[in-house]
Amino acid sequence: LLHGDLEEEIYMQQPEGFMEKGKENLVCRLRKSLYGLKQAPRQCYHKFESFMIDNGYHKTQADHYVFVKKFEGGDFLILLLYVEDMLIVGWDHMKIRVLKKALSRSFSMKVMGPAKQFLGMHIVRDRTKKLLWLSQEKYVTKVLQRFGMESAKPVGSTLQTNRKLSKDQCPKLKSEKAEMSKVPYASEVGSVMYTKVC
Repeated sequence: LLHGDLEEEIYMQQPEGFMEKGKENLVCRLRKSLYGLKQAPRQCYHKFESFMIDNGYHKTQADHYVFVKKFEGGDFLILLLYVEDMLIVGWDHMKIRVLKKALSRSFSMKVMGPAKQFLGMHIVRDRTKKLLWLSQEKYVTKVLQRFGMESAKPVGSTLQTNRKLSKDQCPKLKSEKAEMSKVPYASEVGSVMYTKVC
């Protein structure tokens, strides 16, 4: 998957052990993308995208890393790509096998079996009742521990609903500002927002 075809003309120094005598001053022209190359993720995505489109899938408007294929009778397959990981969702196991086989012919991949975890979310299934849950309990526990809040009591909102915030409440003294600079508000809010988005 990583070795997409390059659109640009890119050269690199000859790798150690591959230099020919008398040609040490020459460089190599890259035909395929290499891991770590700035263009690698884009080229990799273009290669994967064209494969999916050639096989009848289309990108969703909400997320271009989610590919969907609809079949007659309302059946569908969804493939989610995240860096080098993918998750395939669908009802028909045979259609999933066909897609995996086609993917493995075109890309170097490893099939890990039914997903138990994806993007930090734990996947729980009850196949008899046809139910599925996504849990972020481990992630939330890590976030609470990271910010020293593992023993905090749960509340609906950390702020009173009628409380108004103003600029006058900002720290004014150097000591107050120094104390506030130690509080990682941006990281805390970002961690909570990630949980919310997922």
